[in-house]
Amino acid sequence: MAIDTTHGLLSTLFSTPEMDSVFSDAEQVQQMLRFEWALSAALEDCGIAAPHSSEPLDALLETPFLTPERAAQLQTAAGSAGNLAIPFVKLLTAAVAEESPEAASFVHTGATSQDVLDTALVLQMRDAIELIQSDLKRTLERCVEFAREHSGTILAGRTWMQQGPPITLGMKFAGYVAALSRHEQRLRDAAARAVVLQFGGAVGTLASLRENGLKVSAAVAKRLELPEPSLPWHGHRDNLGEVAAVLGLLTGTLGKMARDISLEMQTEIGELFEPAGEGRGGSSTMPHKRNPVGCAVVLAAALRVPPLVATMIAAMPQEHERGLGGWHAEWETLPEIFRLTAGALRQMRQIVDGLEVDAARMIANVQMTQGLVLAESVGAALAEHTGRLAAHRIVEDASRKALAEKRPLESVLAEMPSVTVHLSPDVLHQLLNAADYLGSTQEMIARTLKSLEKAGG
Repeated sequence: MAIDTTHGLLSTLFSTPEMDSVFSDAEQVQQMLRFEWALSAALEDCGIAAPHSSEPLDALLETPFLTPERAAQLQTAAGSAGNLAIPFVKLLTAAVAEESPEAASFVHTGATSQDVLDTALVLQMRDAIELIQSDLKRTLERCVEFAREHSGTILAGRTWMQQGPPITLGMKFAGYVAALSRHEQRLRDAAARAVVLQFGGAVGTLASLRENGLKVSAAVAKRLELPEPSLPWHGHRDNLGEVAAVLGLLTGTLGKMARDISLEMQTEIGELFEPAGEGRGGSSTMPHKRNPVGCAVVLAAALRVPPLVATMIAAMPQEHERGLGGWHAEWETLPEIFRLTAGALRQMRQIVDGLEVDAARMIANVQMTQGLVLAESVGAALAEHTGRLAAHRIVEDASRKALAEKRPLESVLAEMPSVTVHLSPDVLHQLLNAADYLGSTQEMIARTLKSLEKAGG
């Protein structure tokens, strides 16, 4: 069976087939054709173009426009033209002329190259954002399930890579839920601003259409089912920068999740495990290994996306009404951000769909320090009698002794008069019970999930 390597041998690792399709050369050209069709139809609607002028373009939409021959012509001509739109319009005009020379005379009327390329990008982004939203929704739903299912599953909280007081796995996943839901809202908001028509002609005034400029613009927007902005945004790229930044933030959170899960997969910790399967996570030399391969891909994306986001922001100071170079810098950058984000999100979706939990190992790791991770609990109780600083000093001394002598903290504390005069053995035992030192964990999990329900998640 032939394998499609159009997008590279690693495309299924760092992207998704669906996202690669959205940002393929063929799809870009097809969306450019859709813009030109909508423009011809709009000119016809407004009585500027001859009747039936859009029909040849409508027919062209029924099959992929980017044939191998046209692809070669565009690739050759783009280098001289400075963009794809100029040679594309020539090819399209010639194709329309074969059916109707009169219709060909109206192709691209009133538009400029940037209108074609920007609107094609917007149409691609609309499809791309839907793909991101679909995988994000499923990943978020699975994290909600984990937060509920493991609301009471105790594991060590960790700060600076060291064990701290206990938390629950549900609390950790509630944190992911909160962050992912924020990104979901950010993406909706950013899309509402960015997924809009671009149509302004040479300098954004639509002057070549005279008094019909806004009528044609509204008709084009209607045909493409795109909102119409108050004015063209040729030189203002903040909305595209915002989409890039939101994807960067989303990828950052996915990276945080991947970092956590991969650390918990370490042999010495062994609390969480990526789903296993034939050919997944093995080593070329060590048969026993179960590597966090999905996490590795997500972390790679989290490293690669921020510089690309920086490029989008750096490209914003574009000259006057239409920029030189900054616009060009976006062409490959934004699609790559979408590809990497989609790949990372798909990997994380697969990870959380099959994530394995070893709850027994989690509680064993909490107990590994023989009570030291609950020293704060004793200190807080003792502070009610001695004051915070004195209590901290007493418990710190006890902790050092417990470490040095490799003894349970409880037994060391039980021998200290400065402790036992205030805290009975039963109270000490209770204070060192991990299940009794979870603070407001359950309330915070519930509050997070409830806020998501109110937001419609």
